[in-house]
Amino acid sequence: MLPKTERPFPMKNLELVNTALGWRLINERMPAEWTVSLGEATEQLREKYGVSRIRQDEFAARSHRLALEAWDAGKYEGLTVEVPGADLTRDETLRQGVSAESLANLSPVFRKEGGTVTAGNASPLNDGASAAWIGSRAAWGEAGPEASGSHRLLGRGCQRAPVLRLCACRGLEQGVGARHLTWDRVDAVELNEAFAAQSVACIDAWGIDPEIVNAWGGAVAIGHPLGASGTRCLSTLAARMQADGQRWGVATLCIGVGQGLAVVLENVDAEGE
Repeated sequence: MLPKTERPFPMKNLELVNTALGWRLINERMPAEWTVSLGEATEQLREKYGVSRIRQDEFAARSHRLALEAWDAGKYEGLTVEVPGADLTRDETLRQGVSAESLANLSPVFRKEGGTVTAGNASPLNDGASAAWIGSRAAWGEAGPEASGSHRLLGRGCQRAPVLRLCACRGLEQGVGARHLTWDRVDAVELNEAFAAQSVACIDAWGIDPEIVNAWGGAVAIGHPLGASGTRCLSTLAARMQADGQRWGVATLCIGVGQGLAVVLENVDAEGE
């Protein structure tokens, strides 16, 4: 990507910017602590919230194990499509036999001294695309057999966190307060695993059962293609809720410069309050 110029034909050389990783086009007026690399921001977060290397590696190994189990059980068949010309049946970043012990052998990437974030406990660089068809109940017949069920988006919210990458879930407070929805009523969570440390910190902050989070694996195993992860998390959440008859779910992900976004989903076909 080329940065925007101040004049049509600048007299100085322009630097191409790689938008695939990290904080790319920095606004010089932003506070310096907002514009560190994503990896450094994660190191700062794990320091503040005491997330150890072993917990990161254990979470990452869990992501691979659950993703492989879900693929083998056919749970992703209705959520994925084959790309013509690509000889792939599943995401190629999934790894068999990943363990916390094997991940412990990897070196830190962003801090050589005292760092904990590695290529193994962070989401891999990959390409991907996602799309969703969303309509009213009246439009149900148009969707055909591919429809994943009847859901209702009840709330969404975003918040700038004081520490980068802690995506505080404001969706439970914004838009659903009238229903008095609290974490103890949430059955399923899809949290985008940009980094294992960020995911563990969020789960700790919410005080929820880790078993309801990313039960079919997450981005550490599947990948985090920019521009596609939001729909992937939301569609996986809807599919999980439909498969297990769950009523309430939350999809949430972190965004650059310390932001977070959350969506509350209700499965109107499920029983219960």
